[in-house]
Amino acid sequence: LNNLALLYQFMGKYQQAEPLYSQALEMRRRLLGNQHPDVADSLNNLGLLYQFMGRYQQAEPLYTQSLEMRRRLLGNQHPDVAQSLNNLAGLYDSMGRYQQAEPLYTQSLEMNRLLLGNQHPDVASNLNNLAALYESMGRYSEAEPLYTQALEMRRRLLGKEHPDVALSLNNLAALYDSMGRYQQAESLYTQALEMWRRLLGEEHPDVALSLNNLAILHHSQGNIEQALEFLETGLDIQELNLERNLVAGAEKQKREYIKTISGTRDGAISLHLNSAPDDQRAAGLALTTILRRKGRLLDFLTHSQQLLRKRLDFQSQKLLDRLNNTRTQLANLTYNRPENLSLEEYRTQLNELRNQEQELVVKISRRSREFAQINQPVTIETIQQLIPLDTALVEFVEYKPFNPQKSSWGNRRYAAYVLRSQGAPQGIDLGEVDAFKSLWETLEFSLQTVYLPISKVKQAARKMDEKLMAKVRPLLGDSRRILLSPDSFLNLIPFEALVDQDNRYLVESYGFTYLTSGRDLLRLSNPNPKLTQPVLLGAPDFDNSAQTTALGEENQIVATRSLRDFNPSEWGLSPLPGALEEVNAIAKMLGVEPLLGAHANEAALKQVTRPRILHIATHGFFQERPDSEEFTNGDNALLQSWLALAGINNNKPDNDLEDGIFTALEATGLNLSGTKLVVLSACNTGLGNISAGEGIYGLRRALVIAGSESQVISLWNVNDEATKYLMVSYYQALLDDNQGRSEALRRIQLQMLGSPEYQHPIYWASFIPSGNWRSMVEE
Repeated sequence: LNNLALLYQFMGKYQQAEPLYSQALEMRRRLLGNQHPDVADSLNNLGLLYQFMGRYQQAEPLYTQSLEMRRRLLGNQHPDVAQSLNNLAGLYDSMGRYQQAEPLYTQSLEMNRLLLGNQHPDVASNLNNLAALYESMGRYSEAEPLYTQALEMRRRLLGKEHPDVALSLNNLAALYDSMGRYQQAESLYTQALEMWRRLLGEEHPDVALSLNNLAILHHSQGNIEQALEFLETGLDIQELNLERNLVAGAEKQKREYIKTISGTRDGAISLHLNSAPDDQRAAGLALTTILRRKGRLLDFLTHSQQLLRKRLDFQSQKLLDRLNNTRTQLANLTYNRPENLSLEEYRTQLNELRNQEQELVVKISRRSREFAQINQPVTIETIQQLIPLDTALVEFVEYKPFNPQKSSWGNRRYAAYVLRSQGAPQGIDLGEVDAFKSLWETLEFSLQTVYLPISKVKQAARKMDEKLMAKVRPLLGDSRRILLSPDSFLNLIPFEALVDQDNRYLVESYGFTYLTSGRDLLRLSNPNPKLTQPVLLGAPDFDNSAQTTALGEENQIVATRSLRDFNPSEWGLSPLPGALEEVNAIAKMLGVEPLLGAHANEAALKQVTRPRILHIATHGFFQERPDSEEFTNGDNALLQSWLALAGINNNKPDNDLEDGIFTALEATGLNLSGTKLVVLSACNTGLGNISAGEGIYGLRRALVIAGSESQVISLWNVNDEATKYLMVSYYQALLDDNQGRSEALRRIQLQMLGSPEYQHPIYWASFIPSGNWRSMVEE
């Protein structure tokens, strides 16, 4: 098992190596005991795999355990101890912890020379790694002789055709590139590339590394066409390996793997915007890479879950049920610390549930891949075919500019790429991210301050527009509908409320629909299953729930909601009379019975099955991480966004019902496959933790994973009466006038803007449309 895993690792097939390494470790522990050299080997090997996958936090404790065990079992002076020191140093080097890495590399080198002699492959590896560290630290004169020694030794000991020889050639070339010795660099890079191709095959990650390095070399010399040639091929190989390796790990680990290749995306954007702004091929490569990488995790998780949901086999359904149950337990325990548990016991239970949840995500990823066909890489052409004639896709991206001459990265910047139904993509740099922050703070305050004069609000909105959309508008042509894919903090801006040079809100000239990425268009074009009648749930009775069946035994908690500093049940949530009238009016239009009062509870919501429309009207919250040691969500940001449902104020100690806190994490488990529209008529339902490249971790993300086509969500606290007016009018436009899902909302926003009562953006700009913009009737 261990050796097969090692082979897969060398082949770059990390997703196949991981389970084999884990099985080997478990088997060795079982058969040999916890303290055995082979167990130390397994810990070391798994740590090395995690390092390659960018999972540094998981790698470090494995390396440390392996090192301590080897010292204990083999003594302080042993080749395996030297290997552990070398690998731990390599990890610190990858993490930028150079001061910790250098003494470990030096110790490892000295130990190997003492034990193995001066001529040994491990000594050559030590020299290579120490040289790489010196290069990272800018100590080029110290790096060069070490690289040269390592290369000569590897050739002598391993032969001229060996992957380690190719690695030495590549590393020495990179050093020469950094020193401006381009001719020497190119010759060595070319030798390394050809050797890796011969030995490892065309699709290996090291081949991609070599191609990308050659691209940087040509970029630094201004040879744009050659740089693009190499970069295109290198990125295609990375895409192939990304598609394969995303199967491995829970969501955090998948994010870490994507991060290991983020430099090439930023390199492609930098090459276009900084070195070849008028080059169509460069623009195409930059946008292609953005479309392939942005929102990739959301796309993968949604696809995995929906694939399993469509299958009727027992094992797939059982996996989904177990995941949903575990997430319910995790959400309930997060917000309901039992009084009889110490803080330490409480944290232990939370960690156990988190680990269970992550293991199930991994199993679902692997299970879904058994049935999935490997997706073809996303191309501009496939996306362009899905953009209507009067529409433009505007893809914003946060990136770090790369300077190939200095091999250095600049401060984070925003860029925008525009793709219309015909013609080549166009891109533009928008400036440093930090320059937007003060403008956003002023705009946020202005939009959400009802007593601020409209002229002041427009002034703040105009300043943001000058920095943002004013630069994009010349690229839009005659497009009046915009598919907008923001990135990072731009996700918080209602673009409708920005003001143009004629002092008009953008909503007066354009219709907006929000996407996580242009690649969403592929998912939204898929046919969906038969749907059931709409479900409307609202105006919950916060004191009582009509839930009749208790939670299953596995989901029960000993609950007296006692999170002290963070206890929603003590907030005394007020009833929402406007929500009651809103849901009754919409239910009448749709011809369905709504779930109101005590019936608007979590259990009822979790039982919905592919409703055509899901409408929820209640209080919504995004809870910034409380400053309390007791509140701990681990890495799961979806626990911080939630809706208040029936029974949330009910604080009975013997309560074994759902707690009335419906988190985004639990919402991922709803069966909304093909649901045309989900409306969250509540405060802050569009907020969450921001992740550059992945959007916002909140309720909207959860609803996409659950399978819904489109969502209407809010960006701030909304007024009960104004929301009722907006929502009832929205459904009238949707149902009576057959308006598109986004255009219907825009019509109502324009109506409100024209009325004296609701002309302030706090009322009409709070809700944004996300996902499929088309009319539900035409589908």
